[in-house]
Amino acid sequence: MNFFSSEFRLGILGGGQLGKMLLTDTRKFDIQTFVLDPSEEAPARFGCNAFYKGSLLDYDTVYQFGKMVHLLTIEIENVNLDALDKLEEEGLPIFPSPKTLRLIQNKGKQKDFYVKNNIPTSKHLRFVGLDDLREALAEDELDFPFVWKSATGGYDGNGVKICQSALDLVKLPDVECVIEDLIPFKNELAVIVSRSANGEVATYPVVEMEFHPEANQVEYVICPARIDDAVAQKVQEVALKVSEAFNHVGLLAVEMFQTMNDEILVNEVAPRPHNSGHYSIEASYTSQFENHIRAILGLPLGNTNSKVAGIMVNLVGEEGYTGQVYYENIDKIMAIDGVTPHIYGKRETRPFRKMGHVTIVNPDMNEARKVAEEVKNSIRVISILKNEII
Repeated sequence: MNFFSSEFRLGILGGGQLGKMLLTDTRKFDIQTFVLDPSEEAPARFGCNAFYKGSLLDYDTVYQFGKMVHLLTIEIENVNLDALDKLEEEGLPIFPSPKTLRLIQNKGKQKDFYVKNNIPTSKHLRFVGLDDLREALAEDELDFPFVWKSATGGYDGNGVKICQSALDLVKLPDVECVIEDLIPFKNELAVIVSRSANGEVATYPVVEMEFHPEANQVEYVICPARIDDAVAQKVQEVALKVSEAFNHVGLLAVEMFQTMNDEILVNEVAPRPHNSGHYSIEASYTSQFENHIRAILGLPLGNTNSKVAGIMVNLVGEEGYTGQVYYENIDKIMAIDGVTPHIYGKRETRPFRKMGHVTIVNPDMNEARKVAEEVKNSIRVISILKNEII
């Protein structure tokens, strides 16, 4: 099939920042794209050939959108899978498949899948709600501390809570949940695996993630990870095992823990472009977004090696600010060599909302890390009055 400068239409469910960055590559290749998103202010609304506003969870909306395109992909997992099942049954190629998404959408099913496929992961229990969880605690079936996760709907640190005592259960929502052992670890690591529709597989280098202590959000993504080669090899092997088990098409971001004795445990996965791969736009020969497009179209995968060390800094809304966004000191960080900001196009900021990221590239990883700290301490995502003139 001719995808380039043709009548071929690629559909994307979701028009957030991941969709916006995917569109950079579809535009580079002149591939027609249709985007569906519930928000009129979706970041991807300007970069596509056709934008449709509608719920990603509504059967008819997703089904009718799918009938307009020749191939369908996602930038968010929370979509109506029954509609995707019907579209796939009618012959529409969908990557990742609804079958893969069903395993990943629910974190309980995802953890069960790891156990079934002998993939190393932390011990877990599943509960239908808080009453079920409290009953297990009363009967000494589990002990504090533990990690509570909402089975569905969590994102960017939301839907995750470290529980040290019964007091921590008070503010938790009464939803289906997963309880995991609290793992002492040296590092949180990730690998992005690109798997083509024709079976070709490529992995990006292992990255290291540093988290914000309060928001449970990634502050820095560091590539390559500052770990021993033997550990990096083990991480790559685990990521490939996970990829083979899911048999996905497109990208799979595999997040893992390196324990204190260098055991590698899978935390969770995302079947799409991922925050841990944003550095690749500037630092890699082929970005994660381009390789997602190549993979789902069955085209040869691009080189996943890094050209240079890269660090990504997430830009999130400052605490105490809600409203029209203003990026304070962005001109100062743009004056630093090797610094590239990416602004997602969200007009309204709120505390810890992901608003953009900054990539720092440098031949010297230590220097890149110093610059990343300078960037983090300089730029602030705040708000202004809407009628204020800048």
